[in-house]
Amino acid sequence: MLIIIDKKIPREAKDKLSTLGNILELETEGIVYPAISGHPDIFICQTPQKLIISPNLPENYLDRIKEHNIQFLIGNPSSILDSSSTILQHPSSSIQYPASIRYNAAVNEHYLVHRLEFTDPIILQSCHTQKKIPVKQAYTRCNLLLLKDDHYLTSDQGIHKNLQRSGLKGIFVSPVGILLPGFPNGFIGGTMEALNDNIYITGSLSHYPEGQTVRKFLEDLNYGIVELYQGPLFDGGGILFMNYMST
Repeated sequence: MLIIIDKKIPREAKDKLSTLGNILELETEGIVYPAISGHPDIFICQTPQKLIISPNLPENYLDRIKEHNIQFLIGNPSSILDSSSTILQHPSSSIQYPASIRYNAAVNEHYLVHRLEFTDPIILQSCHTQKKIPVKQAYTRCNLLLLKDDHYLTSDQGIHKNLQRSGLKGIFVSPVGILLPGFPNGFIGGTMEALNDNIYITGSLSHYPEGQTVRKFLEDLNYGIVELYQGPLFDGGGILFMNYMST
């Protein structure tokens, strides 16, 4: 199994993940602003069948993914900015930043949740069987983890309201207390990922103000909780577990 992570996540977390498979540490420069420059969920959308990869992901990472026979498609080149303006604006800027969020959709076998007017059309085409749920928060996957049986966990109130209206069941938790160097806080979706019946968390829930709420919610869904290091929750843009391969 190939596991794609941000190079900046804590060393202890990397070491624990390396016991599960081969680690691919993501690091880029001059494409997006530094805080998210190694976040897998900025460059890669993971669908149940394949990866949809941003055309501006450096070629050496594509080579590593090919080595593991992972199925993927390259996204639409028109989804990213031209080379004269590749440095994307800080999200608090009044300038739109669509190129940094084209692949930040939350997808499982039933749903695609994203700000759909910004979603790369290749993702929309690949997820033609999933119900589309539009949200205003364009950094959707950063803020959302879709779980089993139509459940979810989010740190965005707008996402929470939209998913509730669509009949899903989940909880909102505050992003306060989640680390994202360079920002006041990170987001809950970027700290964790599900693999089979376990949730792998970059950090310890005991260091998060709403950790007990999250723990109870996940345990009630019969998930095991694997804390990858004993420290604050760290938003590394998620963890991509690649356990599907080409035939």
